[in-house]
Amino acid sequence: MMRMRTREVKIGERRIGGDNPILIQSMCNTKTSDVEATVNQILRLEAEGCDIIRVAIPDMAAAEAVPEIKKRIHIPLVGDIHFDYRLAVRAVENGIDKIRINPGNIGSEEKVRAVVNACRERSVPIRVGVNSGSLEKDIINRYGGHVTAEGLVDSALGKVKLIEDMGYDDLVISIKSSDVLMCIKAHELIKDRTDHPLHVGITEAGTITVGNIKSAIGLGIILYQGIGDTIRVSLTGDPVEEIRSAKLILRELGLRKGGIEVVSCPTCGRTEIDLIGLAERVNELVSRKEYDGLSIKVACMGCVVNGPGEAREADLGICGGKGEGLIIRKGEILRKVPEDRLLCEFKKELDSLKEELEQKVN
Repeated sequence: MMRMRTREVKIGERRIGGDNPILIQSMCNTKTSDVEATVNQILRLEAEGCDIIRVAIPDMAAAEAVPEIKKRIHIPLVGDIHFDYRLAVRAVENGIDKIRINPGNIGSEEKVRAVVNACRERSVPIRVGVNSGSLEKDIINRYGGHVTAEGLVDSALGKVKLIEDMGYDDLVISIKSSDVLMCIKAHELIKDRTDHPLHVGITEAGTITVGNIKSAIGLGIILYQGIGDTIRVSLTGDPVEEIRSAKLILRELGLRKGGIEVVSCPTCGRTEIDLIGLAERVNELVSRKEYDGLSIKVACMGCVVNGPGEAREADLGICGGKGEGLIIRKGEILRKVPEDRLLCEFKKELDSLKEELEQKVN
């Protein structure tokens, strides 16, 4: 697939747009003013592979927490600001790496200009974010009283022009909807009308299961058309799940190298181990950032029908039996172990394989 060519934007020490890889974002659900809780969550997200993290700045206490948070994390920090322009200005003064605003709810043009001037002075990029749930009434009326993809695009580009007319173009655009098809159409409409980087996602996608399905469909179609420079999978749940899902979507589309592919059987009446629990723990294990560089296939199978064959086809596999299982590596059965030792023994072989592959590279 041919990626849409956008201009490069620097966010902290990371760059998006241009020839840079698509980066994964998430957002903390902690109170930003609670520095300890926020830092701890960000560090967990970093460990999972989060590239850029956003925090809410709903009050001055949150804006004043920015310097201490930045001291203790290792990825760019983005401030999400609504309604009060002074919060945006203060967050910028305190060293935020990017801000996300909807100029439509910041207030007068003078207030927007104050934010733009603060960002220009410190080279802080602005993400202009428009959601279907907050579209202006005049734009809704323009399209027959309905929220439409065309309206989302018009709203976003109008706000971008407002900021560009103020002499600043270090911008990122996001146009999001919880309606998957509307979101897809909006991105198809905007791609030929701007060269600013696009942050893509299905907003308010839902709980883990529903949100993952909607995000995989929407993001998959958008990204496959070459659209998007950063992504977020928006889930009602632990933000760590957003990172795992985003990595999987990028890997399955071939947009991110590395990462471990896991195949596991759906279970049936022949299964005599807790395969569901085991497969979940295997997925959690291999999704850790420490294994991001591994481009291998692992199998977690429940019985002797397809298990041995699938496990032998994988670089590393588990094949379940009655209260026990086989550890198989590169088609060779290494050993039979009790069920309660399967994950531990699997990890030993995974770490050994990782070490061998790293030695070959070096």
